[in-house]
Amino acid sequence: MSNEPSKAENKQVDEAIEGEILTEHECETVNDETNLMDELTQSNFRVEELEQALAEALAKVEEQKDSVTRAAASEANIRRRAAQDVEKARKFALEKFANELLPVIDNMERALHGTDADSEATKAIYEGVELTLKSFITTVDKFGLKEVNPQGDVFNPDHHQAIGMQPSPDFPENTVMLVMQKGYILNDRLLRPAMVMVSQGSAGAASVDTQA
Repeated sequence: MSNEPSKAENKQVDEAIEGEILTEHECETVNDETNLMDELTQSNFRVEELEQALAEALAKVEEQKDSVTRAAASEANIRRRAAQDVEKARKFALEKFANELLPVIDNMERALHGTDADSEATKAIYEGVELTLKSFITTVDKFGLKEVNPQGDVFNPDHHQAIGMQPSPDFPENTVMLVMQKGYILNDRLLRPAMVMVSQGSAGAASVDTQA
């Protein structure tokens, strides 16, 4: 009797071997899929890390930009305040100096009123004071000091100070009929109001106003 395996036995062995081979192949496929999933998971995690890092970097950039903007605004404010302080100091010093000059101008004008330009005794004095006053006024005018001499103008309470009111046939109502003391403006700012007498108009007009 022969010991060689039969065809049926050989077939069973082949099927068993093929089954084992398929099982190993299936295992390898499962392992490959598992490894792929792990790699995808790691990749997603890495992407999330990168996105978070990018978001943090962008936030830091915005914060730094905001800090730079605030610093620039603060510097601009400091420069503006410093410029304003310098301008105020300059104006205050000029205003104080101009106030000290007003009595000098007033005195020279009084000297002119107290002398006679046609008199041989005072003519030289008059001309000297007049020349000095004109030169003085020209000089202070360069620094923004302007006189307020509203003779014949409509009374302006912003620039004039009324000493009193009188009827006058020569001046319309509410008109400056006499300037007692000139006023002065320094760089569009009132330094001293003009002291004035204001007309009430004609006596008839004043009487009508009183009855009204």
